[in-house]
Amino acid sequence: MCRDCGCSLGPEATRAPFAAGTNSSLKIETIEVITAILGENDRVAAHNREHFDEHGVLALNLMSSPGAGKTSLLEATIRALDGRLRVAVIEGDLATENDADRIRACGVPAVQITTGNACHLDAKMVHDAAHDLPLAGLDVLFIENVGNLVCPASFDLGQHRNVTLLSVPEGDDKPAKYPVMFRAADLSLLTKTDLLPYIGEFSPERARGALRQIGFDGETIELTSRGGAGFETWLAWLDREVAAQRERAARGESARPRVQPDGASAHAAGSRPQR
Repeated sequence: MCRDCGCSLGPEATRAPFAAGTNSSLKIETIEVITAILGENDRVAAHNREHFDEHGVLALNLMSSPGAGKTSLLEATIRALDGRLRVAVIEGDLATENDADRIRACGVPAVQITTGNACHLDAKMVHDAAHDLPLAGLDVLFIENVGNLVCPASFDLGQHRNVTLLSVPEGDDKPAKYPVMFRAADLSLLTKTDLLPYIGEFSPERARGALRQIGFDGETIELTSRGGAGFETWLAWLDREVAAQRERAARGESARPRVQPDGASAHAAGSRPQR
């Protein structure tokens, strides 16, 4: 797993300080290193957000498990927008340019980030990739994060909104199992709903209940990349968010996702900027 966010640290990193005769400095040093990494990441993320705001670009961070349908959703969205909004995509995967190639085939710019061993994107990766995109000519920048329901939620990329996908084949209990990821969402998308007739174990009602139980109070949209009412609701959400971003940019204001990377409410901490 990833060496950057600390998820590669073995159990000994937390157990050792409490073992008899061991030095308790191990846990302290581990916390200090991770805190320093997140602090530097947040500094670059703030710079990214300022850069996006200067150009009036809405930056969206798409997060989900692998195979939830992020790239398929983007392909269908780009086709449906048909030039109505100017779009670019940053793709995150451990290896290959496969997803970026799929997006480029839709006629929009895409930059692939291959992270190697890292199980998430970070702000520096997004900063470098954004320099290869025509921000001045964009309305929306989609950042498709690495498929992972844990680490991506801890790293601010400079985005304005988090969109988390939950697909029908995954099961309706994922919000309960991975609360930080789903709590970090400004919008929750239940994807691949065309499979509901074949996967009776998934209940949209239970999924919504699990989201409410972990403290998510944002909008939830049920959709399929094939189109339909839910997909139109998603496009309408995009239109509203783009309009809001343009208004904020004109006032010199910004926005951040509903939940801070550490899982604490920005509003409760008194640091929540204009939404």
